[in-house]
Amino acid sequence: MLQPLLRKAKTMRCLLTQSSRLNVSIIPNFNRPNQILSSHFLSPPFVGQVQHLLHQTYNLTLVLRAITRILCGSWSSNSRANSREYCSRSITRAKSMASAKVASDPESISYLNQREAAEIDEILMGPLGFSVDQLMELAGLSVATSIAEVYKPAEHNRVLAICGPGNNGGDGLVAARHLHHFGYNPFVCYPKRTAKALYNGLVTQLESLPIPFLSVEDLPVDLSTSFDIVLDAVFGFSFQGSPRPPFDDIIQRLVALGNRNEKNEKSPVIVSVDIPSGWHVEEGDLSGKGIRPDLLVSLTAPKLCAKRFSGPHHFLGGRFVPPAIAEKFKLNLPEYPGTSMCVRIGKPPRVDISALRENYISPELSEDQAEADPFTQFQKWFDDAVAAALKEPNAMAICTTGKDGKPSSRMVLLKGFDRDGFVWYTNYGSQKAHQISENPQAALLFYWGALNRQVRIEGPVQKVSDEESEQYFHSRPRGSQIGAIVSKQSTVIPGRQFLYQQQAELEAKYSDGSLIPKPKYWGGYRLKPEVFEFWQGQPSRLHDRLRYTPDGKGAWKMERLSP
Repeated sequence: MLQPLLRKAKTMRCLLTQSSRLNVSIIPNFNRPNQILSSHFLSPPFVGQVQHLLHQTYNLTLVLRAITRILCGSWSSNSRANSREYCSRSITRAKSMASAKVASDPESISYLNQREAAEIDEILMGPLGFSVDQLMELAGLSVATSIAEVYKPAEHNRVLAICGPGNNGGDGLVAARHLHHFGYNPFVCYPKRTAKALYNGLVTQLESLPIPFLSVEDLPVDLSTSFDIVLDAVFGFSFQGSPRPPFDDIIQRLVALGNRNEKNEKSPVIVSVDIPSGWHVEEGDLSGKGIRPDLLVSLTAPKLCAKRFSGPHHFLGGRFVPPAIAEKFKLNLPEYPGTSMCVRIGKPPRVDISALRENYISPELSEDQAEADPFTQFQKWFDDAVAAALKEPNAMAICTTGKDGKPSSRMVLLKGFDRDGFVWYTNYGSQKAHQISENPQAALLFYWGALNRQVRIEGPVQKVSDEESEQYFHSRPRGSQIGAIVSKQSTVIPGRQFLYQQQAELEAKYSDGSLIPKPKYWGGYRLKPEVFEFWQGQPSRLHDRLRYTPDGKGAWKMERLSP
């Protein structure tokens, strides 16, 4: 039997991690909710109070609300810098949305001229203590993650990294190493090698993987047939003058690729590191006949030439700008979402929805590998989803129809299953409850996209016992118990304040920790499966589909369905 979600342990890890990072000095009184909600600070002793409070479920909601408010924007700028590593996706969602708004307006972002870019590098590698290999590693990782954000290895697997003799070339070498570990198949063209230990070490690392090195002579005249991505890591912001051999010829080959793209001919995408090679760092493509990258990855901060970039994808990478530099140069840069090493600048291009597709690469689901019992097979796949750290692996769509025959669906959370069926909890006055009362049949759908899997389950539905509903209700956090009373699900309400008012009244009523009674209109349902279908995505849409139905003899019959 799947046990209810262990919220308490997960919440404790999250709260203790976050509270230990906040360097503030006022301890809120957790017995007074109003003071908690108006507090803007936490102190290190708060950790001990959290540990104590988490043993008292009725205080958990207040603790969560207080911390969420602080983490979502109430702490000082110094504290914000120390709390970028979030352990909860739900906490970061608000900040990620805010970051996306900032990043969506390129005009609001700071751009550097050549002198400023050089001065920032001098400060980073001088008084601020960064080494060139540290910055190169962070820059190369940013480039690789930016590529992975846009171009997936299943469709854009073959990468040619063309690396120049300077730091930009080093960034390209590092990016090639990371791309290899991300599942791409990189090749490196490094015609003018820098005779320094740092660069020699990077070459050794790539050769050990092994990543092939190609000479200029080895490169095909037409790059369009041999590679899916060409990484332009030749010249950076310090380059001046005209490109010399062999880079002048290489740049012309990249220009030719851009011309093929304009004619809608099949061609690899071009990704430029910081500056499209051959462009003026401030004025851009002066001749109008230079490289036209599809993706530009600016590093540290965009250079002025990036204002003239007209390709579909512009990312900022190099998540290492200290506050001192941001203040000195008055930099206005987008915040990086979550733990990402890159952030998009500008809105993503509009896409042709009909062209969106994924070519699934998965292990085959064969009859001899599948479990004979569908409950055992489901447990196996559910365990895989949990092990893969998927968000809410117990989320499922429930489809119901009433006597009018009109279907409706919604997402709910599975709260238990065994051979008697699959259990979830809801309001007995909701739309789905009304439809189930008229037609006690339903279909469940679990979708685990990261594993290319889905499971369909169909069967009759009935309410669980009052005792089972009561037991689960009181296992929930007190805030969720109050929320179940407040919400008359699917009814029209005048606004959110209406909910807040009733919530506040109930929190005050039960502030002494007394038992919160389960409302009669709230409880569980159990679907008893009559049909299981396990779906595994496969290449070219030739998916695996195994259906289980009762054989009439107390066992299950397995059949393969056409995809």
